[in-house]
Amino acid sequence: MSTEIPTSSPVRATPARPTFGRTLKAYVALTKPRVMELLLVVTVPAMILAQQGLPNLWLVVATLIGGAMSAGSAGAFNCYLDRDMDRKMRRTKNRPLVTGEISDRSALVFAWVLGAASIVWLYATTNWVAAALSAAAIFFYVVVYTVLLKRHSEQNIIWGGIAGCFPVLIGWAAVTGDVGWPAWAFFLIIFLWTPAHYWPLSMRYREDYAAAGVPMLGVVRGRVTVGLQIILYAWATVASSLLLIPAAGIGWIYTIVAVLSGGYFILQAHRLYGSAIRGREGKPMQVFHGSISYLSILSIAIAVDPLLPF
Repeated sequence: MSTEIPTSSPVRATPARPTFGRTLKAYVALTKPRVMELLLVVTVPAMILAQQGLPNLWLVVATLIGGAMSAGSAGAFNCYLDRDMDRKMRRTKNRPLVTGEISDRSALVFAWVLGAASIVWLYATTNWVAAALSAAAIFFYVVVYTVLLKRHSEQNIIWGGIAGCFPVLIGWAAVTGDVGWPAWAFFLIIFLWTPAHYWPLSMRYREDYAAAGVPMLGVVRGRVTVGLQIILYAWATVASSLLLIPAAGIGWIYTIVAVLSGGYFILQAHRLYGSAIRGREGKPMQVFHGSISYLSILSIAIAVDPLLPF
């Protein structure tokens, strides 16, 4: 017979219950607020351009609320669908579905509710065209990009990036009830800008995307090829920005800003390519952040130009 005295089993610490603030922060993170901010930056200039002046303040606020909900819904769906990949990437290791702060089911319900709310809200406060465009934006980002393209094609960000162009159309439609040629010209700028903006990020986090099995261009192609593609799309973006001049009857302030900021964007792209052909990594994140600055400055110029008396 054993004479050992049984010891009590170790007491496991009960995990602290999440506070309301922490849970709220987790749900906000699901919406990818940084992406949302960038999308909303282009919405107001599109509305001012459509109005050729300052639109009704309530209409602007209502459109931004609806646009934020639409972008947030798409982001939440993306986090839900990509949760397996996010667990393999250092860049996404702190997302709420990876840390377990939000359950998969809760995230999916949240995404559906937010998406439906955005469509209803825009229909009630703006018009059916803006509401329909909101639905199309969510569908494109979730189904076309996340489900069909992201895991299967190196062209994913090119065509998937169309989803990020919809806020321009939504803003224009909220003012006019339709989508005019200047809105499509603005749409084209963002469409061509997106690969030049995102591919430097794929170069920086190449190992992350490779570990997750995502065929981003920075994973499946060498630095030289990616650098050259960034240059081509940067040039195309700047060229397309000049189409707004005849399409929208925009003035010389915008023209100067478009040329100068575009020149700097192109210069950064060439520097990255120059580093690549010398066998160095270069500074892809500088191009990434520089592209955000470029689009922000261009958007401000689009917003300011119609308000000037000359």
